[in-house]
Amino acid sequence: MHWPRSVRPVASVSSAGDVSFRRRTLTNPPDAAELLKRLAGLQPDSARRWGRMSAPQMVSHLRDAFLMGTAQKPVRRQSALHQRTIVKWIALYAPIKWPAGRIATVPEIDQTIGGTPPGDFDRDVADVRALVEIISSQRGFFEGRTHPIFGQLSDAEWMRWGYLHVDHHLRQFGF
Repeated sequence: MHWPRSVRPVASVSSAGDVSFRRRTLTNPPDAAELLKRLAGLQPDSARRWGRMSAPQMVSHLRDAFLMGTAQKPVRRQSALHQRTIVKWIALYAPIKWPAGRIATVPEIDQTIGGTPPGDFDRDVADVRALVEIISSQRGFFEGRTHPIFGQLSDAEWMRWGYLHVDHHLRQFGF
């Protein structure tokens, strides 16, 4: 199958010629390192390509989103059956990038409603870097936590979600 460049999954070819697709995830050190490298290029005045958040708001949003997977940032569950099944599967497993534009988020991690306001940009970026490093090195970091939209996620699904969420917002700012 030929994938458009913008949605091509990472593929490898075995010695037998079989193609297998690898989904990017925070459990894979090169994937986590790639996100951190891209994050390092972000500046407080980086222009967004879509959406309404500024770069500082986006960094604060990423921090809040990771913390919602812990007891440090409680969020209300707001999902319907189709979000916990069909939407979850598409978001985590379909070989496409999350779309540009407004994707609804829960108020607790929406920086214009109830999310943590941005502080010192460099400190906020360092917080996100530290969270990515901790999460990617500790299996079970989100164990027992429920995603407010996708419902119960396995550790592997949280790690896939974490990669995709950061990737989506870095692409929002051209990184």
